[in-house]
Amino acid sequence: MTAFFFRRPRLRLGILLSAPMLWLGLAYLGALAALFITAFWRTDVFTGQVVTDWSLDNFATLFSDAVYRTITFRTLGIAILVTVIDAVIAFPMAYAMAKLAKPRTQRILVIAIMTPLWASYLVKAYAWRSMLSGNGVLHVFGIGYGVTATIITLSYLWLPYMILPIYAGLERLPQSMVDASGDLGARSFRTFRSVILPLAFPAIVAGSIFTFSLSLGDYITVKIVGGTSQMLGNVVYDNIGAANNLPFAATVATVPVVIMLIYLAAVRRTGALDNL
Repeated sequence: MTAFFFRRPRLRLGILLSAPMLWLGLAYLGALAALFITAFWRTDVFTGQVVTDWSLDNFATLFSDAVYRTITFRTLGIAILVTVIDAVIAFPMAYAMAKLAKPRTQRILVIAIMTPLWASYLVKAYAWRSMLSGNGVLHVFGIGYGVTATIITLSYLWLPYMILPIYAGLERLPQSMVDASGDLGARSFRTFRSVILPLAFPAIVAGSIFTFSLSLGDYITVKIVGGTSQMLGNVVYDNIGAANNLPFAATVATVPVVIMLIYLAAVRRTGALDNL
């Protein structure tokens, strides 16, 4: 049995990884289960203690209150806009890295794209706060704290997560297919629309999962540059902290989780993830 175990490296690796993956899966699913269960409880207004009485009052408040509906649609709109902006910016950059740059230049550009990821999230967010302040560079153009500032900052923060998957997808794109399209008389736009974009679509979807989910759950950026605007993330944060209403915070937290599940299901139906 021992000899069989050591003669099968893939089996050995699978056994070694199965326990940690099982533990992580249980911890993640357990946390989600606790989140959904807590959403049906309530907080005693006098004692501030969580009361384990099952009800739909939190969900009724969430869906009936116009403020929370506005925050939900604002959060969803910001996540979509950030994803679209990052895709538009990332695609030409990734294409230049994968198809136009020389191998040595590719490595330098990949390092340059990854370098911002080594910097602290808060440092980058506060750098944008300085540029958006009254004495900042962008304030000259009439851009101050608010939803626009939040979109700009999040687009910058998550841009590498869009560039790298698209770059990896375009790098696997055979150059012979692009050349064949040109040899058959297709112009540059037709080659892009009929050859490059369909083959790179799974990579774009992979990048969108990162940018969309990270924007949907963010709560720090909107606190720093969002002004008076709110997103679902900081509503959750405020209800855990100042309001001390853990059940309602759990209820609000279920919204981005459900949105992401719907998004992943829709992406899976397109078959894009099967080609990654």
